[in-house]
Amino acid sequence: MEVMPLVMNFIRTQMRSHSASLLTVPQFRVLAFLKRHPDCSLSAVAEHLGVSRPTASAMVERLVQQGFVNRSEHPQERRQVELKLTEAGYRYFEQIREKTRKEIADQLGNLSETQLSSLREGIALLYQVFNQWH
Repeated sequence: MEVMPLVMNFIRTQMRSHSASLLTVPQFRVLAFLKRHPDCSLSAVAEHLGVSRPTASAMVERLVQQGFVNRSEHPQERRQVELKLTEAGYRYFEQIREKTRKEIADQLGNLSETQLSSLREGIALLYQVFNQWH
């Protein structure tokens, strides 16, 4: 378990360095959540981030102003909004994610094929175990 904070810190650092001028890490997490859950509510975003609705609303508003998120009225519930990525938001998210993937690949570049195979198997197993909680 000691490795998880190290890996997550590396990923956060890389994502921050690739999007430093435009997004905070929590804003990037909003984009990632909206990619997985299009047309979700502001309450769902707030719950995912572990923040209040007003805090989530301010984050989303900045993303709307940047053209990364579209906010629309729910068709049946006028007081509820639906959030989804714009095309620009999707492209930006994928661009930052790809740059971060390359940084991870560079870090793993010195491992032997046997080590890489073991790592892939371990990650696949972790995915199977924890995917049920997603």
